Amino acid sequence: MTSTAADPTRPASEDLPARTVRVISPEIARSWLLVNAMKTELFDESAVSRADAVILDIEDAVDPSHKDEARENVSRWLASGGSAWVRVNDATSPFWADDLAGLRGTPGLLGVVLAKTESADQVTESFHRMDGKTPVIPLVESAVGIEEANHIAKAQGAFRLAFGSGDFRRDTGMAATPEAMAYPRAKLVVASRVGNLPGPIDGPTVGTNHPILREQSAITVMMGMTGKLCLAIDQTTVINEVISPTPSDVAWASDFMRDFEANGRVIRDGSDLPRLGRAEKIMKLATAFGVRPAI
Repeated sequence: MTSTAADPTRPASEDLPARTVRVISPEIARSWLLVNAMKTELFDESAVSRADAVILDIEDAVDPSHKDEARENVSRWLASGGSAWVRVNDATSPFWADDLAGLRGTPGLLGVVLAKTESADQVTESFHRMDGKTPVIPLVESAVGIEEANHIAKAQGAFRLAFGSGDFRRDTGMAATPEAMAYPRAKLVVASRVGNLPGPIDGPTVGTNHPILREQSAITVMMGMTGKLCLAIDQTTVINEVISPTPSDVAWASDFMRDFEANGRVIRDGSDLPRLGRAEKIMKLATAFGVRPAI
């Protein structure tokens, strides 16, 4: 009889249930999973989770006395075949230069998330210190950063904006309500459009309450943001579901495109072009995320 017990000599990831791996482009990635760089036991598990993107965190999650160790943990895992983004310390910190120097040229590094970004120069300097090829996600976490968002979005190397909502609230004293957070979210959405970037990534939901997570993810979508940071693996499925087109959306888009093609792709009135744009976007996302139309 074959035993199904886990072999303690094998990596934990080898005992995880197999699933179909769907590679999601970072331009449209929905769930961005933050992983403490000191918790190396979570690296493999996070990599095979349902997160669209994984961010190994050597900034807020790590005590200053452990920064070097955290950076080494990340470099070692990436060099051994791992693949992830890395949140580095902000450009005004004493760790920023070492972070970039230590990560430069590391195999498996998909890009860096620059903490507490407040200027376009910080993005561009980080981009050039890496190799001039590694994308930078500016994490905007302060009043200054929000007001500079248009310039940050147009900086060389900027890939996609992200919202550090917790630090922003701490900086401004604003509440976490949708009304209070509407301005900074809208600012990042507009700035992303100005900079010709993909939709921005919203801040995380703290806690384990999935109904609250679902509600806050719906606000993310309503505000025009197209991704969301998350703090635990079990949050990824909720975020992915809410930020994806619904089966009814896909059914509408499929029907519209079928009718549009059948009529020779002729624009019949002023509403056709906006509807065509929406239908094409839905179909693209549905294909990428594997969403089928409602029957």
